[in-house]
Amino acid sequence: MSVEQPNYANLIDSCRKGDKQAQRKVYESLYPKMYGSCLRYIGDKDKAWDVLQEGFIKVFLNLEKYDGNGSFEGWVRRVIVNTAIDVVRKRKFDHVSIDNTDYDWLEADDNDEIEWNETLFSERERVMEAIQDLPPAYRAVFNLYVIEDYSHKEIGELLGISTGTSKSNLSKAKHKLKEQLKTIHHR
Repeated sequence: MSVEQPNYANLIDSCRKGDKQAQRKVYESLYPKMYGSCLRYIGDKDKAWDVLQEGFIKVFLNLEKYDGNGSFEGWVRRVIVNTAIDVVRKRKFDHVSIDNTDYDWLEADDNDEIEWNETLFSERERVMEAIQDLPPAYRAVFNLYVIEDYSHKEIGELLGISTGTSKSNLSKAKHKLKEQLKTIHHR
């Protein structure tokens, strides 16, 4: 059963004119995917719904900024993800500093991308649950780097942290996820 994608060009024009039914169609066609993005960043289902609603309000208030270049869905995703990042940034979560810590074990994590990607694919459901259990700082960096394909420099700019902290948080997130998956695997 496939869901037919709406004609976004017509819907966008209608939304810009204040057509509530067009807004509903846009929302209904995109909210399942966008909710998943929110949940990856926020971790709490109820709070993710709140962020999703806030994000869609921003989408509809800023439709004039969408110029038609690139996919509309991609533009909406960027607005939603930025909204989620703003919420994560506003939280008073710990930014882990790399200054006074022994990080010898991080070296091994830098060279195992193929193994890591295979683990992500084969253990999708468990990994998604484990991601939700990560501390917010680790979860945000992990999602941006691994899932959204941001660079450490871009992550640093988005979250207001250093590139080194971004790298450290990613490595720690991977380490925590591996430990959680080992625990689940050995039950």
